[in-house]
Amino acid sequence: MSAPAIRVRDVGLRFLIRSHSAPPTVHSGLVRFAKKRPPPREFWALRHVTFDVPRGSVLGIIGSNGSGKSTLLRVLARIYAPDEGELKIRGKISSLITLGAGFQANLSGLENIYYNGLLLGLTRAQVEQKRDSIVEFADLGEFIDAPVRTYSSGMRARLGFSVAVHVDPEILVVDEVLVVGDARFRQRCADKMRELIGRGTTVAMVQHNMDAILTMCNQAMWLDKGSVKEIGRPYDTVKNYLEAQGLPMVDLPSELTRTPDAGVS
Repeated sequence: MSAPAIRVRDVGLRFLIRSHSAPPTVHSGLVRFAKKRPPPREFWALRHVTFDVPRGSVLGIIGSNGSGKSTLLRVLARIYAPDEGELKIRGKISSLITLGAGFQANLSGLENIYYNGLLLGLTRAQVEQKRDSIVEFADLGEFIDAPVRTYSSGMRARLGFSVAVHVDPEILVVDEVLVVGDARFRQRCADKMRELIGRGTTVAMVQHNMDAILTMCNQAMWLDKGSVKEIGRPYDTVKNYLEAQGLPMVDLPSELTRTPDAGVS
């Protein structure tokens, strides 16, 4: 078998948190100056995380708020470097984690297409070749020539997603992209994601939409307090997660069902 596109072994990421006190006064400031400050507290946002994502497969990441899902995506996108463990990414990666991240607020939407395309490893000639497709998908009309600082969050979502999926990534890392924007845009995002998946793009995505996990993913991983609680077939993992939350199992549209064992190791 070929090596997985993403390999994560015993990865951990920590943050140092300093305690906050009441607003300072002159007296308290003098007291603190005389006293030794307490050391920062360690907080492990991720710990002992291990999994593989085979080439061409789709991993859905679920979990409650604060479980480390978005932090893990930032590690996969190399925004954060892990403090322990091993991470291997094999292939050209594109990420859409924070909508509008990497945009230059005073540049126009069109100028940001060039700016972000170059950041993602394209040449200017390649950006020129893809520009019209990116503009058409974003569907911003005349606002494509307006500064991004004037955009709404939905407009930033359109532009960010359009750039991310048109750079022909081998690996795509996305955070909740299917729940932003209006219904029409969400459907276009879902259709584009399925197109990329059909072409063999490896995908790791965070989702609170269980239908998307069930219909688009080969495997699902449940994160809890920064560690892997369960990883396996989407239906089983989603069922166990929802039961733990005291929630009913969602219906699975049969016409969108993926092969149950595809890509699960």
